[in-house]
Amino acid sequence: MVKLLMGRFKPPETECDDPRCPFHGHLKIRGKVLEGVVVSDKMSKTVIVEVEYLKYYPKYERYARMHSRIPAHNPPCINAKVGDRVRIAECRPLSKTKAFVVVEKVE
Repeated sequence: MVKLLMGRFKPPETECDDPRCPFHGHLKIRGKVLEGVVVSDKMSKTVIVEVEYLKYYPKYERYARMHSRIPAHNPPCINAKVGDRVRIAECRPLSKTKAFVVVEKVE
């Protein structure tokens, strides 16, 4: 059974039996949705996603390009690799550092 997730994300073509998958498991999505690039996939079922954003400095009236590295759960049905552009969504804390899950690859 594939959940639609309020029609916001395209479900993956493959099936998985991961209970922490938002499409095939019991994980609920709420909160922020971010887009970034996978920079590390060395951990099992976990990827590090680098998200870029702009920060405004009023003193200089300029923007600076910043980035943050966010650990996210990588379900087997999505299986993101290094260099993939992905969309991640906030969920309940899955571990000490993980509170996001990969919901789709962005083409």
